[in-house]
Amino acid sequence: MIWLSISITLILVIVLASKKKKKEKAKLAVPADLKDLLQQNVRFYQLLDDNGKERFYARAVHFLEQVHIEGVGIEIENLDRALVAASAIIPIFGFDDWKYFNLTNVIIYPASFDEKYQFEGDDKRILGMVGSGNMNGQMILSQSALRQGFSAYADKQNTAIHEFVHLLDKSDGVVDGVPNNLLEHSYSLPWLNLIRQEITKIEKGRSDINPYGAMNTGEFLAVVSEYFFEKPAELEKKHPQLYDMLAHMFKQDLAKQQA
Repeated sequence: MIWLSISITLILVIVLASKKKKKEKAKLAVPADLKDLLQQNVRFYQLLDDNGKERFYARAVHFLEQVHIEGVGIEIENLDRALVAASAIIPIFGFDDWKYFNLTNVIIYPASFDEKYQFEGDDKRILGMVGSGNMNGQMILSQSALRQGFSAYADKQNTAIHEFVHLLDKSDGVVDGVPNNLLEHSYSLPWLNLIRQEITKIEKGRSDINPYGAMNTGEFLAVVSEYFFEKPAELEKKHPQLYDMLAHMFKQDLAKQQA
């Protein structure tokens, strides 16, 4: 009985020590200057009121405590952590209880990479990727693309937001441009019809939407979501139907909120 008591006590000590270590590690993942970094670099955050900023910050902290961010070939800086967290929170800001259950790690490369996840060589065209198969639960981002997406020169593109929208789309099991967890069934057919119309315009050169969106419905959703979050007023003016559908989908009327 004495040995059993000692064993149970030892196990409890180990478990408590492990939990303490995890908490300390999670705290280290959250930059002490996170609020300053968001304020200096993330326009979406800058335009929020004080209450909105507090909610955004709290969700960014929770994300950083739950998702491991690591660098390959680079040292991760506080700015990178802040921008990854911002990219994750922006698309889900209209949903108070949304969690990325399908993501455990974000891996950051120095620049673009190829389909074999190599960032050295000639065929480096990929800026971001949501993993599948053996890479399920992983996201890979180019550091240069991550930072460029939040620069003043980003225009209608943000690679990290693009990839997090893919994750949202994937939450119902497939990346098909119709995120059933965000879009009611009655909206699915009108949304698909709108996608087809817009892709046709892209293919005919009659649209300012990134041509990459014409690849398939999944890429279309991610591409127009970049446009929606980066230039909402412009999207509303040039593509009112598309804007209204995305505002409904993400539960964020950004053109009105940022006016």
